[in-house]
Amino acid sequence: MNTILLTNLIKIRWIAIFGQLAAIFFVYNILQIKILFFECIIIIFLSVLINLGALFFQKKDKISDKKVFLFLLFDTSQLGVLLFLNGGILNPFSILVLAPVIISATYLKSSWTVLLSLYSIFLVIILKYTFIPLNWRNDFVIPNLYNNGLLISLIITIIFIAVYTYLFASSSRRISQALSETKLQLNNQKKITEIGSLSAAAVHELSTPLNTIFLILNDLLKEKILINNKNLFKDVALLKSQAERCGDILLSLSKNPHILKDNFFENIKIEDLIKLSFEKFNTNKVLNIIFKETNSDISILYKDEINYAFSNIIQNAIQHSKNKVFITIFKDINKLSIKITDDGNGFSRDILDKLGEPYITKTKKGMGLGIFIAKNLIENVNGKIHFYNSSNGNAVVEILFKGSILIT
Repeated sequence: MNTILLTNLIKIRWIAIFGQLAAIFFVYNILQIKILFFECIIIIFLSVLINLGALFFQKKDKISDKKVFLFLLFDTSQLGVLLFLNGGILNPFSILVLAPVIISATYLKSSWTVLLSLYSIFLVIILKYTFIPLNWRNDFVIPNLYNNGLLISLIITIIFIAVYTYLFASSSRRISQALSETKLQLNNQKKITEIGSLSAAAVHELSTPLNTIFLILNDLLKEKILINNKNLFKDVALLKSQAERCGDILLSLSKNPHILKDNFFENIKIEDLIKLSFEKFNTNKVLNIIFKETNSDISILYKDEINYAFSNIIQNAIQHSKNKVFITIFKDINKLSIKITDDGNGFSRDILDKLGEPYITKTKKGMGLGIFIAKNLIENVNGKIHFYNSSNGNAVVEILFKGSILIT
């Protein structure tokens, strides 16, 4: 996805303009080398006009890939004309033809980078054979072999830099997008938790006035004046039925653990958290929780990160298991270990080496972000996560928590 801003392109071009002006004035006035000074000024002034036009007429800061490509295409062409006027690829500044290629490879799709790279290669080939020579003031004879080598080196450098930059920038973009997805999912989880807190507060606050309403209605229904007045008695009875309906709604809210957050969830048993995550995704698989050298009375501080990470990992175990999911829990003084194993075929070698990276998946159904998100969320709460296969060839995900912050 393109993240380059127009303001950044304009700033880069201003830097290029001032650099070109400084070089032209230095060479013409200080070094006193005869160049086509006014022609060069005109070419640079054209860049100034383009920059001012972009600044005043382009309202949006975010622009399309096509417009970014056209910007970079103009910059490459403008530099090519200046090099044509000043010695071609023999000019020391010919290396600057790489700059637009680097920007394109960093921010644009591969197709735009390929087009710009091919254009840049075509340009340096033209400049090798067609240019206005510089008057170096001294005898400056360049062997033809060196001249050809310079052309080849520029072409190879353009290709290498474009590929090298694109690969690293693409990897960085993928990780950035995956981290954004992680933050989005965690924010959604936090919103669900906040809704649960509001629901719990509503249940608690509304129950008291509702009980008062019931007391008054029951007293009213015993009054003789209402008993004798059938219409009024019917209205009060209807009012009581609607109050009872409100009570039923509040009761159903209080029984839903997915939307309520009370003291139970502030300090939750690890077994209960696992069961909640398992039941959320389970259809017909069997859960087997094993407590190794410890009892089942283990609690942790509830955090949205832990809840969401557990859900992702357990969902993954359920999807790849045949019949059963095993969870082994071990706790000593300052360490809690949770091993999640399924009876499936285990991690393949090519997947195992890449687990924890974004967009890694066994199937084509998912985005391949579940394990990446879980890993980052566990590490955000100072935990660690390891992936390996057991001696039986089953997939194992081991989560480790240390210290008294999480374990109570």
